[in-house]
Amino acid sequence: MKIFFIWALALPLHLCLGQPAEDPLRALTPADLANGKRLFGGQCAPCHGITGGGGKGANLAVPRLKHAADNQELVAVIRGGIEGTGMLEAWQLNESELIQVAGYVRSLGSVAASAIPGDPAKGHAIYEARGCSGCHIVAGNGSSRGPELTEVGARRGAAYLRKKLLDPSEETPDGFVIARAVTHDAREVRGIRVNEDSFTIQIKDAANRFHSFRKSELVQLEKDSTRSLMPTFAATLSPAELDDLVAYLASLRGDR
Repeated sequence: MKIFFIWALALPLHLCLGQPAEDPLRALTPADLANGKRLFGGQCAPCHGITGGGGKGANLAVPRLKHAADNQELVAVIRGGIEGTGMLEAWQLNESELIQVAGYVRSLGSVAASAIPGDPAKGHAIYEARGCSGCHIVAGNGSSRGPELTEVGARRGAAYLRKKLLDPSEETPDGFVIARAVTHDAREVRGIRVNEDSFTIQIKDAANRFHSFRKSELVQLEKDSTRSLMPTFAATLSPAELDDLVAYLASLRGDR
């Protein structure tokens, strides 16, 4: 009994009483949402797009947000960011502004997704024929050499997806590095840097094998953060095929 009582003291009061948490957005006025839209345009739009449709950041114009199941979580994500991603903490916003931005973001989920050209079914066939699953996972199928795409349509807008297919190296994720290591016995490993510190580096090669080296063991170590391993499809897909592939990727929202 004492253990339970101590544990209960560590919980928020609403959980102890079995009551739902108070919605931080419930009292927002149209003026609050207008200011939230203004703040979003200045602080969030560079990554998420002016209408929240996605770009470098996630597509926010969806009814369900992966990291914000309720409005309290949404405010917390905006306030503190998401560790290990490009979503940084909004240190420049006060609490009232955080809530206003969260209210505007939540309102985007009621906006109908804009129609894009292309046939997702044909795009799926192109995805399979081009061997994209050799680098990407969709719904548990494929390889983890590249980013998982199960929810890419909810995280990225169609314009961003098209740009990545045409010029993958134009914008690489923060921290993404292609590495080439050569050991004293002339063994060479190329791949994606997984981890690195002052003394060691870990590289994942094209076969998804992991290699760990002490830097003192290497005679050469090259790193390139400006290039992507993904090939461009600019010259290998027709405009119609590109539309179809973009439509397929945009349809991947994790719940289909």
